[in-house]
Order: sequence, then C-alpha cells, then structure tokens
Amino acid sequence: MGIYELAILGSVSPEQRQRLTHVLEQMVSEFGLSIDDEVKIYDSETSVDRNRSSAFAAVYFGGEDHADIEAASLAFSESIPIIPVVNSFDQFSTHIPDFLRATNGYCLKKEDPEMIELATIMLECVGLLRRQRRVFISYRRTESREAALQMHDLLTSRGFDVFLDTHDIRPGDPFQDVLWHRLCDSDVLVMLDTPTYFESRWTREEIGRARAKEIHVLRVVWPDHEPNKMTDLAETIYLDHKDLVSVSGPIINGKVDEIALKVESVRSRSIAARYMSITGRLRADIEKIGARFEGVGAHRAIAIRLIDDRKIWAYPVVGVPTAETLNDIANKARLADQKEIPVLVYDDIGIREAWSAHLQWLEDNIKAVRGLKITQAGWMLAAWEG
Repeated sequence: MGIYELAILGSVSPEQRQRLTHVLEQMVSEFGLSIDDEVKIYDSETSVDRNRSSAFAAVYFGGEDHADIEAASLAFSESIPIIPVVNSFDQFSTHIPDFLRATNGYCLKKEDPEMIELATIMLECVGLLRRQRRVFISYRRTESREAALQMHDLLTSRGFDVFLDTHDIRPGDPFQDVLWHRLCDSDVLVMLDTPTYFESRWTREEIGRARAKEIHVLRVVWPDHEPNKMTDLAETIYLDHKDLVSVSGPIINGKVDEIALKVESVRSRSIAARYMSITGRLRADIEKIGARFEGVGAHRAIAIRLIDDRKIWAYPVVGVPTAETLNDIANKARLADQKEIPVLVYDDIGIREAWSAHLQWLEDNIKAVRGLKITQAGWMLAAWEG
C-alpha cells in the first residue's frame, strides 16, 4: 500500500512511461519517499488493485485507438483526477475518450522531453506538491526591468502566481510587509543577477530571507557578469549577449522557455526541502518533550504520541496557510478516518501580523482543524489540551 498512488494509462510508449516514471522517482525522493514503497505507479492492469484510501491520480495518453479505456473509465467513475495528455491540442477531440473531454488537458512540450511539468501536475493532484504555484521575481529595476516584466507575464500564462513588486502591491499597503509575506509564500525565487544586483540592500535581503526560509533560488546571470559567492549553491542559467534583445531585456524566446522549465524542476525540490525542514524541526521538538514520533500515515499525516499517551495527527504545510488549507486538511483527515482533530503545522516566520490574526480567528471559529506554529511546537505540545 502506498501513501500516494499514480497510474499511467492510454497510448503511452514504453519510452514515455520510463521517462515519466524516472522523473517522478527523482521528485518523490526529495521528500524521502520511494517508488514501490510509499509511492505506487500502476498501469491499466494493476490499477484495479489500488488502495482506495490512498491519494490517487492518473494520466491518460491520448491516441487513435483509445487504449486502456476500461481502466480510465473506472477511475473516472470513482471521481479520480485524470489528466488527458496529447501531442497537440488539435488531437484532443479525436484522441481523448468522450468522458474525459470536459477535463482540461495537457499538451506535451518539445522543450520538456523528460515530462517534468507533467510529473509536477501529477504530484499536485495527489497533494504531494501544493496546487498554488508561486514564484517571486527578485531584480533591480535599473538593470532588468524589461526581463522581469517578461518573466512575470510568461510564468503567469503558464499557471504560476507570480509576485513582481511593481504589479502586486496595492497603493496604501505596507510595502515591505507585503513583500516579505509574499516571499514566504513563494516556491521559487527567480533572481535576475545583473552587475549591481548586490549593491541594493533590498535585493540582498530578498536573497537572505529566501535562504533563511529554505526557498530555492534560480539565478539567471547576465552576460559578462561574475556571480556573487552568496548564491553559489543556487540553480543557475547563464545568459549570453545574444540571449538579450537589449541590456535590460527582454530575453529571447528559446532562453526564456528554458528558464520557465527550470522553474518547474526547482519548485518541486524547494517545496520538498521546506517540507522536510518543518517535519525535521517538529520531530526534534517532539523528542525533546518526551513525546513520540510514531510514523507517517495517509496524506503524509504524522502520528504523534503525547506524553499523556494521547495521539494527534499533524499535517505539516509549506507556505502561508489559508481557509482553503484548513478545509483540505479536514477533508484528508476525514478520508483517513482519523478520530482526532487534525493539527496544521506551519512556519509562521515572515507572515504578516494581519494574516496571523486572521489565522487565529479561523482557528477560534472553525473547530475542525487546529493550528500549530512550528516556532511554538515544543512548548505547545507539552501542554496540549484536547
């Protein structure tokens, strides 16, 4: 039985199946999970044996023969998320079965032969990666404004929620509070590394805060520029003079597409690193107070045995929690038939005071889920009240 279960159905070639399985294996390993243990991948014949209590999603590769129609139809009848996949959207009405045509499909991309983007969508469907796809663009307006605007528009068109200071802070809002709050809720920081990037206090702080929150950085280095050693460990894409239309951008299409694809792969690693950090800190605090970390259950819920022998289920989340997050955790606890009220665990550093007050109001008035700040986990769990 897996914690997460996936199926690859339809007219998929052996090479496509192998590539997709390989990239899924790489992504889940960042969370300390492995294929065939915590994560199961089925085909049409084995998908009927899936565990009905595990998170499950499927992809259906379209084709003229409508292969694996029975397995896909069964999954559809059980309200399983199924992603229709085609080589061209012109094929959608002929290569995808009737019952899946109302579902938004995915078109394979030549620039993504490893199917990184498709694997990411699959992991979002089962809840391993969060569905919010948030990117923060860090740049100097005097040097890379055009490129920053271009990246904002391109990533937005690809389904990302992109933060750019000139677009996303409303007049009258406290500028730095909003900026730090949005950074805390981002999956990736895209750094446009121009010659004077580190001469600004604000861009230095953005990098420092991203590092402190374990948000991964994708560094896009301008031509003839020697990168600062502060970002040596960042994923890096180097630009040549021919990659820029002008000194401040925009970036030519082929190169900007490469950057957008790299954001996808960096994002999954960033979320995994932040998730593992929260769970590691939680486990350390549990052990300090004499409680026990009993293991991981459905939907990655952590079973904790308190010092008075009560058990609680903790759900670590990445980013800034919302009412939707609470609802999602309540549903997961219900599906897992957990009797105790689930506990949402999150990193509160950097979250705006107004939002923290909102979260407290939600907890006070919505009793289906309790909140726990990771910075307070030790002493709160030591005196936990049911």
